[in-house]
Parts: sequence; structure tokens; C-alpha cells
Amino acid sequence: MDNARLFAVAAMAMDDGLTAVFDAKYTYNFWRPVTAIRNGDLDGNDATVPEPGWTPFIDTPMHPEYPCALCIVSAALGAVLVAEIGAGPVPKLSSASSTAGGAVRTWTSVSDFTQEVALARILDGVHYRNSTEVGSAMGKKIGELAVQKLPKASR
Repeated sequence: MDNARLFAVAAMAMDDGLTAVFDAKYTYNFWRPVTAIRNGDLDGNDATVPEPGWTPFIDTPMHPEYPCALCIVSAALGAVLVAEIGAGPVPKLSSASSTAGGAVRTWTSVSDFTQEVALARILDGVHYRNSTEVGSAMGKKIGELAVQKLPKASR
């Protein structure tokens, strides 16, 4: 029962996060780093210059930049895990990627996991720091709300 509830709350939090983030993305419709960097002469700031050949490390997603969707999803999941774990010891958290040759990432805390996701989106060149911070904060709140909406059964 506990595992079923955990998976249900996690799925609910991540789905709610995706709904919220895409509503925000198409409300703000903010340009991605690749567009901003390549068009540095069009931003109204004389201190910036265009870098027409700049490319990010990964493919740029085909939707607006703000806020960071992966940050919202990971922070929503993180908030659910923190609520589930409580003050107890954190189990080993890991994720494997079949598209990255089976690479496995491991974290010793939920915070390390969510911070790595945010930093990766910046270093990959597809997000600005503000978008990752806003996305992470938004996801955390959504995860906390999901936990409240589906409380643990009293025994």
C-alpha cells in the first residue's frame, strides 16, 4: 500500500508540474539561450553582441524557455520523496540512461539530485539560471501540495 501511494503521489505531482509549467511557458513565451546568444544585437543592450555560430551542448527543446520543465518535475518528485523519507536515512538514489550508454548517476540526497538537474540544464545551454530556480521552487510547492492532497492512511 505504501509503495502504491508513493507512486500515485509522485505521478500526480509530476503531472501537475507539467500542466503548470507548460501553462507558464506559453504565457511568458521567453526565448531560449540559443536564440538570445545568436541575436545579441537585437536585445536592446549595446553591451551584448551576437554569436551566430553558438550552439548548446544538447538539442534545444521546441517550446519556450521559462520556466524549466525538468526542474519542476524533478523538484516535485523531490518534495514527494522528502515527505516520504522524513527524518530517516536517505536511500541511495540513482538513475540509469539507456540513451547515454547505460550511464548511472547516483545521489546521496534529494537536494543533490534536484540541484544537479537544474545545473545540467544551464550547462547544457538550454536554460538560464533564473528559470531553473523558479522551476525548482515551483516544483517543490507542487510536490508538497500533492503530498497534502493524498495523505498517508492512518494505521
